[in-house]
Amino acid sequence: MHDTALKDLPSAAVQGMRSLRVLARLLDYPTQALQDACGELIEIINAERRLGAALRSSLMQWCQRLHDGDLLSLQAEYVALFDKGRATSLLLFEHVHGESRDRGQAMVDLMAEYSAAGFELDARELPDHLPVFLEYLSLCDEAEIGRWLGEIRHILALLTARLEERGADHALVPLSLLALIGAEEEVDVHRPQVKQETPDNTPEALDAVWEEEAVRFSAASDEDCALQSAEGRRLAERKHTVKSEAVRIMPVSSPISSANR
Repeated sequence: MHDTALKDLPSAAVQGMRSLRVLARLLDYPTQALQDACGELIEIINAERRLGAALRSSLMQWCQRLHDGDLLSLQAEYVALFDKGRATSLLLFEHVHGESRDRGQAMVDLMAEYSAAGFELDARELPDHLPVFLEYLSLCDEAEIGRWLGEIRHILALLTARLEERGADHALVPLSLLALIGAEEEVDVHRPQVKQETPDNTPEALDAVWEEEAVRFSAASDEDCALQSAEGRRLAERKHTVKSEAVRIMPVSSPISSANR
């Protein structure tokens, strides 16, 4: 969990950096500190002109619901949404590689990116946890933010569709990240698929996962792991080698044009 106060940001931090940290906070486990900060979160969201007026309004309304909600109920809802099943996992590489053994190389590569930028993690934090990743992006320039969001937009689109299907306000975070690179429509591709998915957060589904999971020791499994490790390196490699797919952050819109969205 992250309770870093927004006021601790450097005074020179640009608004875009602050909004990424706000989105990270909104994916945190609800605490009294988060509820107390909602007024400040609303102010920063309202000033983020890279997002359309409707999306900003939805985010601010969610902040108000967080502020006014019963904390124990908010915490129970969070646990039910993110701690049961994998479909809505906030661990990015779990959507690509599954369990941690397959994610190992990808995690090492991402940690190397963090270290090179001087971004240090708490020992209990996993590097591919989306709020942590957003903290890292808040330290990057817009070109770097655009590249990274472009690399994970398929994960963000799928996560948005799944969270929407469960009626969760949290869907607004990956949707906002897609909006920053003008890719909101990519969620449409996943909505029909998500509607057909069998829920993985029921007691029966969770029991089935425990029964089916087993460690495989074979040449085939070693080959699979090697392939998945190579896929993990792809995220780090592509942003340096595939220039034609660079994604730009949407420009800051004027109050008038934003209001017309």
